[in-house]
Amino acid sequence: MAQNATSRPADWPSADTTDLRAHDAPHASSSIEWWYLNGHVTTEDGRDFSLFAAFFRAKRDGGGSADGRPFHFLTWALVDVASKKYHYDVRHDPRAPADALRELDRRPAGDEPRVRRALREVFAKGNLPLPDRLLTREAAVSLDRLALDYGGNRLESRADGSYLLILSDERRGIGCELVFVPEKPLVRHGHDGVVSAGTKHEMFYYFTPRCRTTGTVRLANVALPVKSGTGWYDHEFGRHETTDGASGDLAWVWLAAQLDNGWDLSAYFIFDRAKDDAVLDGRAILIAPDGSRHEHAELVFRPTETWTSTRTFEKYPCRWRLEVPAAGVALDVAAEFAAQELVTLVAPPAFWEGRVRVKGTMGRASVSGLGFVERTGFGELKNLESFLGAVGAETRSALAALLPVAPNQAQIGSLVGVKSHPEYLDGFDVAQYTRTVLEPIHLVADRGGKAWRSFGVLASFDCVGGDAEGFRHLLALPELMHVGSLIVDDVQDRSDVRRGGPACHKVYGDALAINAGNAAYFLAQLPLAGSRSYSAETMVRVYEAYFEAMRAAHAGQALDIDGVHAMMPEAVARGGDLLERRVLAAHRLKSAVPPAALARMAAELGGGTATQAEALAGLFEAFGVAFQIVDDVLNLRGFAKDLKTRGEDITHGKVTAPVAKAMSLLPLAKRRALWETIRSKPTDPEVVGQVVEQLDACGALASCEQQAAELIEAAWLRVDPLVPDSHAKVKLRAFGWFILDRHY
Repeated sequence: MAQNATSRPADWPSADTTDLRAHDAPHASSSIEWWYLNGHVTTEDGRDFSLFAAFFRAKRDGGGSADGRPFHFLTWALVDVASKKYHYDVRHDPRAPADALRELDRRPAGDEPRVRRALREVFAKGNLPLPDRLLTREAAVSLDRLALDYGGNRLESRADGSYLLILSDERRGIGCELVFVPEKPLVRHGHDGVVSAGTKHEMFYYFTPRCRTTGTVRLANVALPVKSGTGWYDHEFGRHETTDGASGDLAWVWLAAQLDNGWDLSAYFIFDRAKDDAVLDGRAILIAPDGSRHEHAELVFRPTETWTSTRTFEKYPCRWRLEVPAAGVALDVAAEFAAQELVTLVAPPAFWEGRVRVKGTMGRASVSGLGFVERTGFGELKNLESFLGAVGAETRSALAALLPVAPNQAQIGSLVGVKSHPEYLDGFDVAQYTRTVLEPIHLVADRGGKAWRSFGVLASFDCVGGDAEGFRHLLALPELMHVGSLIVDDVQDRSDVRRGGPACHKVYGDALAINAGNAAYFLAQLPLAGSRSYSAETMVRVYEAYFEAMRAAHAGQALDIDGVHAMMPEAVARGGDLLERRVLAAHRLKSAVPPAALARMAAELGGGTATQAEALAGLFEAFGVAFQIVDDVLNLRGFAKDLKTRGEDITHGKVTAPVAKAMSLLPLAKRRALWETIRSKPTDPEVVGQVVEQLDACGALASCEQQAAELIEAAWLRVDPLVPDSHAKVKLRAFGWFILDRHY
């Protein structure tokens, strides 16, 4: 798999090169090159930190940017072990937005089109979506030695053989100024220095696995002197391309670890995503205390535990088993904490790189140590449908944690609402409560559904700069509100089916279903009670928003149940303007005010301004109304996979948004005939089809679709200038188009 020495670029090290440090400077032949360091330090006040930094220099096919210059970008993170906080920064070349626009055009068309469209808007403004940011100035790179300056973030090789690393994120007050002094010689990685995944991916790779690390780290704008520390330096350069010119076909997992017996190790696998994750290359390199190198091609590096991000909803391993049989190595590799995901366009949508603890055996002796694992290229959620499916799965997990099917005594106190008065549970039958309250809720919730309301809560958090990871439990709040309304609604409508199974009342009866549905509304308070501590004023505003939404939803439900049939004689005679407003009022109160309130609550808890909170609430109000308008249209056009019977609303004699539109678009005689047919609740498919055709031919369906689009666009124009561009905001923009495009 390795490249022959004769075919290597002239500026690569030769087979007999021993002074690898001479190759620290940039390589003209390389389309991609990076310099990487990580470290683990203890400060003088006894606090433990880890960090990594990767400085990249890249050229497109035929050159760098349009003017041929290379691009430069930087990723780095500071891991605060005690608080389990992962602070990271990503900086791009100032020319990156213009380049990203060109890349959208040359990238394969298989990407999610709505996300591409949303990204195009961001790039066209000269922006990148946060947390990606632009360097404040062009990178300065020496071509004859290692001296990189990426907007004040610097990496330099010094005359004494050490490396100086300076990182700074002034906005958040984090950074470091560290010196890495090699304690072992540089060694080749891969197969004699070459990491290969075919001719389009051949890189030369060398590293020193152990450096004495001194200096300071900075947290909250306070410099913390390092008492002791160890570090790692590596350098990789060559070609990293795929056949289509993109960078999404390869994925890898990589470990660098320093063991307490003086040995160090690095292991990696490279996978071909287009070929069912076939292994293209894999090695383990062990470095003895004396600096000697031991290469092994036979190894096992498999995940044993996973974690799901609440930003991207991608699933990552957070624990692995590493075995190198020939070296007698058997290690458990466990993340210090799971939430060490770095969201960035560098490896969209994100990659995982974090501090790990290593423990196991080497030979017959026990060993332990610290390291970093990087896992990139494994994104599974290729479109919004799969993304929302992942949100739904995580929502069900949050709900299962909140409403356990076998609650213990402490959980029962919270669920029943008598936590501070356990004496009230004297004689209480937990099994009966579970069967009559929790199981009916789970019957509907566990079947899944459109989890866009739950997505909206965490997206609103992130849009205003909050940290949604600490609020995973809030995914259950919108679902409980929604499931409660579905259970009660099915009783009121006498519906037989919900989410592909029997409606709750068909299984438990009307009385228990109504009680369980109502209980869900109040159980939705528990995720709020489990949030981090906030001021009383903040929580009052949050609870006010919740109860206002519940009142509005019940008002909308009453209007929907009673319907607008009494208005139809006037609408037939004079047109449907007022009728349409009545229909939309029911949609707004029932289906739009609750998600709007959820967005307002999330923005409040995420630290957003009142103006941001109201703008996001307005966007979700538009989402809710547009969703119902599109639902009304789909009921007539037909849902994908025959999710519902085409024209079901006509069969039920229901006046929906398209019918209201038609009352203004059709002449009097046709309005009268149309209403006479609908009020008869026709069951003949041919008659129903004729009604649908008439609504379509008069432009009612198209007018509804245009109205839904205009609602979302107007709300977006209010949000856009108030909320900074971010990956969460891109998802919200794309979701608005998803509502308009959906077919189910």
